[in-house]
Amino acid sequence: MRLDVWLAERTTQLLNAGVQTARLDCLVLLADELDKDKGWLLSHSEHKLQGSILEKLNTKIAQRAMHTPLAYIRGHAEFYGRAFIVNTHTLVPRPETESIIELVKSLSPTAGSHILDIGTGSGCVAITAALELPDAIVSACDIDEQCLKTARQNAQKLHAKVTFFKSDLLSTSSEQDILLANLPYVPANFAINTAATYEPPLALFGGIDGLDLYRKLFDQINRHSWRPKYLITESLSEQHDTLAQLAAATGLNLKITDGLVQLFVSK
Repeated sequence: MRLDVWLAERTTQLLNAGVQTARLDCLVLLADELDKDKGWLLSHSEHKLQGSILEKLNTKIAQRAMHTPLAYIRGHAEFYGRAFIVNTHTLVPRPETESIIELVKSLSPTAGSHILDIGTGSGCVAITAALELPDAIVSACDIDEQCLKTARQNAQKLHAKVTFFKSDLLSTSSEQDILLANLPYVPANFAINTAATYEPPLALFGGIDGLDLYRKLFDQINRHSWRPKYLITESLSEQHDTLAQLAAATGLNLKITDGLVQLFVSK
C-alpha cells in the first residue's frame, strides 16, 4: 500500500473514532516505524508499506482508535526535550509539569543541595532536575515498585545520577532542602478524557477533593524534625487556595504560582 493512501485511510479511521489529532498521530507512528522524519514522509508519498511494517502500523492505529495514549503505544514520551520510557504503570508526562523544573532551577540550588521528588512515577521530574542541576544531590521515591523500575531504566538511559527508593511519601525520607511533589490530585468524581482512563488510577486520583495525598504529605512534614526550605507542588488551579492554606499551616508560605505549579517557602 502506498504511504499516502495509508495515511489518508488511517487518518479517516482515527477521525471517525473521535481522535482529534488523527493525522499527526498517524505521521508520528509512521516516523517511528520507518525511522524517518516528517519531511521525508511527506516527500515520499509513493513509498510502499508492506509486510510486517504495515501489520505493526495497523495494529498501532487500532490501539489509538480505542484512545490508548499515543505515548503508551510508542513506549516513550517527551519531557523537557528528552524522551522518557513510559508504560501503563506510569503517568504520561504533561507539558504543564515542566514548570516544576523551571521553578526549581530559579532557586539556583547550591552545590550539595538535597532535592527529593516524591511520587516520581517515570522519574521524569527527578531525572530532569538532576541533569539540569548537576551539582545538586537528587533522590526520588514512589510507593510502586513498577514505577521505580521504569524510573531507574530512564535514569540509566539518560545517564542521570538519581537515588531511587520505595517510600509512602516522606515515611522513609531523610532531611531534604527542596521537595518536588506532583502527587495525584484529580478529584474522585472529576470527568477525565478517554485516554486518561488507560493511566494508573493510583497516580491520578486523590480522594473526594483531590488533595488527600497532599494532606498526608503535610501531616508527615509536621511530624518530622526538619522542614524543607522549599516545596514545589502541582494541582488544579481551583485547588490552589486550599493547598496554600494547608501549606501555611505547616509553616510553608506561597511564593509563586506558575500555571498548575506552586512554590512554597519555609517561614
